[in-house]
Amino acid sequence: MTKDGSARIHVIDSTDIVNRAIEIHKTSATAGAAIGRLLTVTSVMGSMLGDPEDSVTVTLRGDGAAGILTAVSDYEGNVRGYIENPLADLPLNERGKLDVGGIVGAGVLQVIRDAGGEEPYIGMTELVSGEIGDDIAAYYVESEQIPTMCAVGVLIGRDLSCLGSGCVFIQMLPFYDDNTAARLEENAGKLSRVSSLFAEGRSCEEIMEIALSGVEYDIFDSIDVEYRCTCSRERTARAVRSLGRQEVERILNEERTANRDEIIELGCRFCGKKYTFDRKEAEALFN
Repeated sequence: MTKDGSARIHVIDSTDIVNRAIEIHKTSATAGAAIGRLLTVTSVMGSMLGDPEDSVTVTLRGDGAAGILTAVSDYEGNVRGYIENPLADLPLNERGKLDVGGIVGAGVLQVIRDAGGEEPYIGMTELVSGEIGDDIAAYYVESEQIPTMCAVGVLIGRDLSCLGSGCVFIQMLPFYDDNTAARLEENAGKLSRVSSLFAEGRSCEEIMEIALSGVEYDIFDSIDVEYRCTCSRERTARAVRSLGRQEVERILNEERTANRDEIIELGCRFCGKKYTFDRKEAEALFN
């Protein structure tokens, strides 16, 4: 936080998170950059939650080739995500960059913040560019009236791995100083290649120095975050049970008619893990 209380700043190195997502979803270059950016900013948003039970889900519903993109973070910033069409790809844009905005397309951004109450908070705004950083900043300005800057980038190598990924996320606080805001805006111009800075081995502290050059600040916390799925056999069993006994029996009978093992299989879209239930196990869920 700036010493004058004008702004709060988060810097994240999400390279490992993005590489884990690429490994799970087997993404193209552009799709990997898109889901990587979304995972990165959602991790930051999660780290701003208040309680251990809180979570935030950010979904992009664009008309581009990527389809729906979703990321979910807990209050510590641990995050998981999903892209509907992981092989979606486009030629480089006119700036010679991966065309994330193109494969996301036009549509809406939805934020669901579950803080343990009876009803979660749901906010929705139109996508302004599909580049994700701009869209997140616009969401905070329109839905929560918080001036926000979000510089996020993912650098993908020729082997489709992530060479560097991260984000600088700045929010102005009530009664901020105009001079501080002007300096932060000036510094923002140096963050256009934030993914390259991480690929060069710059630390979060070093990038913080760039973002806050000429502004005094205090670092309040430093936390480790990771790609973390929360699926389990118990949760999957509840999903099978929610289908109802009649539907489960119909599925098992179809498998038998097709001369296949009488098994119900469910996969986790966030980590790819498969869970199977044979007839005896499925029937036991209803006893």
